[in-house]
Amino acid sequence: MHRLGPYEFSDTDAVRTVANFPALWDELTLGRDADVVAHLWPDLDGDVDEVLPRVWSALLAAGAAYRAAGVLPSATGTVAHLHRNDGGVPKLPVDEVEVGWRGVVGDRQRSRQHHGRPWQALCLWAGEVIDAFATDGHPIGHGSAGENVTLRGLSWADVRPGTRLRLGTVLCEVSAWALPCKHNARWFSDGDFMRMHHGRGPVSRAYATVLEPGTIRVGDDAVLH
Repeated sequence: MHRLGPYEFSDTDAVRTVANFPALWDELTLGRDADVVAHLWPDLDGDVDEVLPRVWSALLAAGAAYRAAGVLPSATGTVAHLHRNDGGVPKLPVDEVEVGWRGVVGDRQRSRQHHGRPWQALCLWAGEVIDAFATDGHPIGHGSAGENVTLRGLSWADVRPGTRLRLGTVLCEVSAWALPCKHNARWFSDGDFMRMHHGRGPVSRAYATVLEPGTIRVGDDAVLH
């Protein structure tokens, strides 16, 4: 186990975080001035024990650098739905969740191969995106695709890596877009789960790192900044 402050990484988490770092960095800088964060790019030489702290520090610092540069949006929406499950999808609706450093208490991913890292602690999605898919005839609902928090009232194009959200008493930072997988094919009438990919527009779920644990309730403000 690798511990960095309050965050715990299994050996698999550590290896995959280091391996995914260039892609995560590309998502952070996409459409933004990469020079703002260029000084944060870490030395990637060395073993995982050496490199993991460097890449984690860089990821946590990049959003703050863009925030200080005044290039991140601010807006207020609403927590519309909350979900958790002890494994698999769909996740089940609840009115309130406790959130720790590892995510929603009582929530679990069935597979840890591609899920469950500290930067995947929460999965967020837009109610408006889900509604649009349903209106197009796809059998998808809130929680179907594994999101913990469904938000409304925010421009989903603005909810992207580097931005922060205050959800109830929880503070989190969007870390990555969640790549769709075949387990979500059943929510689309033609099986094309790639409709959820960020390459198709502002339709992707988003992963977030927990910066301050706390409580989220349905109806809480969702403050983007």
